[in-house]
Amino acid sequence: MKQLVYYSTAAGKEPCRDWLNDLGLTDQAAIHAYIDRVAMGGAKKNVKPLGDSIFEIKIDRGPGFRVYFGQVGQKIILLLIGGDKGSQKRDIRLAKEYWRDYESR
Repeated sequence: MKQLVYYSTAAGKEPCRDWLNDLGLTDQAAIHAYIDRVAMGGAKKNVKPLGDSIFEIKIDRGPGFRVYFGQVGQKIILLLIGGDKGSQKRDIRLAKEYWRDYESR
């Protein structure tokens, strides 16, 4: 299983964790289950490469939840940000920005 790590901004904020914590417990559990499946090498049909080393996990629940991540080597999944279909364009832009920030530090 790959290690799951939450991206942290220079100011110490964790956008993906903050987003998850704002959701209800049932949604949190479902999203964590999808993320865990991806970390174990499963749920491939729900993972889409977006370019610039960013991937999207599409979660078949609620308003079309998505989680964006980058892969650090072969062992770490860096969780960047989460959102839903309505915020998808903004979330992808932020995920790419967060990934560039991560790589620069």
